[in-house]
Amino acid sequence: MQARINWSFAEACDVSTSVEDVQTAFMREIRGLGFSFAACASHVDPLRPPQGAVMMVDYPRPWLERFSAKRYAHRDPVYHTAKKQALPFQWSDLRFRSSLEPDQLRILDEAASLGLRDGFTIPIHSPGALPASCSLAIGNDGVDPLKVRQAHWYAVYAHESARRILLATTPPERPLLSKRERECLMLIAQGKDDYAVSVLLGISEHTAHNTIRRAMKKYSVSTRMQAFVRALRGGEIRLEDVAD
Repeated sequence: MQARINWSFAEACDVSTSVEDVQTAFMREIRGLGFSFAACASHVDPLRPPQGAVMMVDYPRPWLERFSAKRYAHRDPVYHTAKKQALPFQWSDLRFRSSLEPDQLRILDEAASLGLRDGFTIPIHSPGALPASCSLAIGNDGVDPLKVRQAHWYAVYAHESARRILLATTPPERPLLSKRERECLMLIAQGKDDYAVSVLLGISEHTAHNTIRRAMKKYSVSTRMQAFVRALRGGEIRLEDVAD
């Protein structure tokens, strides 16, 4: 069975300007397939996600709070399994459960007690992204397993759409180098040695040397010119700044 491409869903994601908009479209489709809860998200603490994490979750709040408080992200069996394989798996599948440690089985039992008794997880492996997956809880009326294939398409498209929005709205990183480190690298690029740098900047030769070494360490490079090139490529220094 091939997953039917729902172009209206794709269009809704494409015109979305916030992750919340993508989540609304995604959850609408998932509900239409018969799933009771869904989590299309990066493998992180859902209540304390780091910058850049995809987080489209409508799990029961008590479970999210327990998951966060007990730091289950480090041991969650669904996270661990989704990182290792590409194919979807069902939480009640004995092949999945037989590989789990006792504490991981207890996590599943706790989730079941709070409304997440059984479901499917779709691993999502996207280059450059945090490990992620889409977990879909099955309600009392059950779900046709074949609908997981349809949900797979929704999950991947929603995840990529959310990432696009996050990357576009992520603020630029703070400068890596200090003002003094940039000044030293600019003078190094002009061929100045430690003594010349110290005279031009009005600092000791020892301070000039250590400042340059500190900049090299930040870029994990072994030469001064490598540090300058990294700073140039990273936008910390402009070519016109080093013109004689």
